[in-house]
Amino acid sequence: MPVSTRTRRSAIRPLIVTLIVIAVIAALGFGYASPYMALNNLKRAADARDVQTVNEYVDFPALRESLKQQVTGLLTRRIEAHGNGNPFAAIGAMIGVALIGPLVDAYATPDGVAALLNGMPPRGNPGERPPVPPAAAAPASEPAPPVAGNTANGAANSENNATPPQPPQTTAGYRGLNEFVVTYQHGTGDARYSAILRREGLFTWKLAAVNLNE
Repeated sequence: MPVSTRTRRSAIRPLIVTLIVIAVIAALGFGYASPYMALNNLKRAADARDVQTVNEYVDFPALRESLKQQVTGLLTRRIEAHGNGNPFAAIGAMIGVALIGPLVDAYATPDGVAALLNGMPPRGNPGERPPVPPAAAAPASEPAPPVAGNTANGAANSENNATPPQPPQTTAGYRGLNEFVVTYQHGTGDARYSAILRREGLFTWKLAAVNLNE
C-alpha cells in the first residue's frame, strides 16, 4: 500500500524537530565559546604582529580611553602614596600627566595589545614602551643596540623590555551577558590586572578596556 501524505508528514516532523534542537544547541554552544575563541585568535595575531587581524578584535578608541583613565588612576595613587609632605608632589603630578599621552599611544597598538595579553601591563614609568612578549622577542644573539650617551633611557628601555620570569596565571569568564574578563597574575600576592572584551553583535567580541586596579 502506498504511504499516505499524512503518514509521511508524521514521520518527517520528529526529524525536523530534532534538527532544530541540534541547531539551537550548536548556536548556544558557539555563542558561549565565542569570547574564548576571540581571545585566542587575538593573542595569536598580536604575538605575530598581524595588524589586520588585531584590528578586527580590538576596539582601539575604547581601549585608548580605558588606558587613559587607568594610567591616570595609577599615577594618581602613586603620587598620593609618596606625596604627603613632599613639596615636589605637584611637580611629580605634572610630569605624570605629561607621560599619560605617550604611554597610551604606545599601548594602544598591536605591540601594546601583545604585551597586555602576555602579562605585561603599563606601569606608568617614564619613557615606558610595551615590553617585547616572549613569542616575539628577538634572538639572544641579536640584542637591541643601546642608545649612545643616554644611560638613563637605556636603563628604562631595558626595564620596559624585560619579560616576566614566567607566564602569568590567567582566569577568564563572563562578567555579564556582554562582557568577558581575563585576569592576569604572576603569583600569589602579586598585583593583578584584567583585559576586558565586550560583545559586538551576536558572536563578535573585541578587546575594549583594561583594569589596572584589581
